[in-house]
Amino acid sequence: MSITLRQLRAFIAVTQTGSFTQAAQKLFVTQSALSGLIKELELALGVRLFDRSTRQIQLSEVGRGIYPMIEQMLHDLDGVLNEVSNLKALKKGLVRIAAPQLMSCTLLPDLIASFRAQHPDVEIRLFDCAVESVTARVLAGEVDLGLGPEREPHADLDATPLFELPFHAVLPAGHPLAQRPVLRWDDLSEQPVITLQGQFTERLSIDLHAAIRRQDIHPAMTVTFMSTALSLVACGLGITLCMPYAASLVKLYNAEMRLLQEPQVLRRFHVFSRAGRSLSPAAEQFRSHLLAAIALRYPPQPSANENGANQQGG
Repeated sequence: MSITLRQLRAFIAVTQTGSFTQAAQKLFVTQSALSGLIKELELALGVRLFDRSTRQIQLSEVGRGIYPMIEQMLHDLDGVLNEVSNLKALKKGLVRIAAPQLMSCTLLPDLIASFRAQHPDVEIRLFDCAVESVTARVLAGEVDLGLGPEREPHADLDATPLFELPFHAVLPAGHPLAQRPVLRWDDLSEQPVITLQGQFTERLSIDLHAAIRRQDIHPAMTVTFMSTALSLVACGLGITLCMPYAASLVKLYNAEMRLLQEPQVLRRFHVFSRAGRSLSPAAEQFRSHLLAAIALRYPPQPSANENGANQQGG
């Protein structure tokens, strides 16, 4: 038995209009084509669906019995097709994003706002979390996209480069180091450095040791959140290190940011998604929006072979 949607829609149209002529007009087909569809459906089912006379068309007993089921089936199918159309047109949808707390409160809000201005019916859910939790949430299927620093390759993760930015020192307002024309990593050796707990300090120490054979960083204090580090800096208790995308938060603490050079240590960030899984139209569009906006805000840094002092860190 081979039944097509065109045949079923023809059956519903004839039933609702009571006329082959009107049904053909409704479906934008010729009357002979419509009659052919009804005959094909009756042959496929092995029953007569309409009792025809010269004056009127009536449903047969079988036709009356199956009409409500076919009507409901086509109604449900039209609902599915309309839902898909809305998702493709971004008239609705959901995007779930996991990002570190610092990135969530500095870089992402205006990017989410600009996306929502273009697609007001798409819901955005932002999960601000510890940086170590970002990829775990992606792998668990809790979010569509994860944003964070480079991690070891994982077979179940796709990583799209987002940006690569140099470390900056954050200094109290008026600090003597802020007056130097070039701020070097060695200039921090006599300063109390405040860093973040976990992989932040570990990876930075590895990067620096590989770049200039210096000893690993021995911070004067480690804290969990950058906001805590900035509060300590604002009170003159030390300096801290961060990425330039945090400039808006640094400004709130009346602190100064200075690029650290010799070497210039870069940190890569990626957009993570589950490998082998298609993103929804809304999530795909948000990723495109994010990548385009970031490319304008942070153009690619010179590569290591263009500037021998650069050290790329993960």
